[in-house]
Amino acid sequence: MSAQAAAGKVTIPSLQEMKAAGEKSVCLVAWDYQMARIADRVGVEIVSVGDTVGVNLWGQPHPLEITMEEVLVVAKAVRRGVSRALLSCDFPFGPLQEGPASAVRAAIRLVKEAGVDLVKLDGASDFPEAVEAVTRAGIPVFAQFGITPQTALKYGIEYSAASSVQVPEEMLEELVGEAKRLESAGAVALNFTNSGPVVGPAVVEAVSIPVLGGFGGGPWLDGRIRMTTAALGYSAANLDKEPDTYLNVARLAYDALSQCAADIRAGRQIRGGIKI
Repeated sequence: MSAQAAAGKVTIPSLQEMKAAGEKSVCLVAWDYQMARIADRVGVEIVSVGDTVGVNLWGQPHPLEITMEEVLVVAKAVRRGVSRALLSCDFPFGPLQEGPASAVRAAIRLVKEAGVDLVKLDGASDFPEAVEAVTRAGIPVFAQFGITPQTALKYGIEYSAASSVQVPEEMLEELVGEAKRLESAGAVALNFTNSGPVVGPAVVEAVSIPVLGGFGGGPWLDGRIRMTTAALGYSAANLDKEPDTYLNVARLAYDALSQCAADIRAGRQIRGGIKI
């Protein structure tokens, strides 16, 4: 836990102070109340409601399918579990692309109905006027750019392959320019997806706001973003392989549920009542 995290409620200025001090920010993606409580207790700076909940938890084939109503249900649950970290929430695909007025309406809904602290806009570099409009409305913007879930097709990359690529080094000047425009538009932090070890450090150096990253990122950024499910090895696919994660929760769950089923079939008492 950082010194800032130990001090109490995280603020946006404190994130900028961490960047200036060379301290790394931690952002964990959570999609339910219980995991949000755990992430908050760990002492992370940001808990994020990602728009890939439909893909990673609900089996949807593509993150563009998620709706605002679905995002709001998840964000409300996570809000109940977060008291110290900043709560960020992704826009679903649509409101940003429809223009500044639509983006402001969506941001207001996320703040009023779910109580989020900042909104994350995927593909924000294509819509700086929307970033400005949401900022003018008094809502902090976490701007995502690079090869992202919502912009992968623009780069000719299938969503399923997006996590295994990096932005080309020849795009360095273009992406540095995008980062500067997003900062000028009012973004309080950047999520640079698939930054790579060449372009990533250049962007970090070019702006005064924190630059975090999920897949395709590294220690060259001001902080990292990781899905709690990915860190824990939650995916059922991990039953058939040993994942590069901090745990293999899928295997642990399989073994525990197999024992529960065996106890039921043998007429034995079963364990585990839900304690909230």
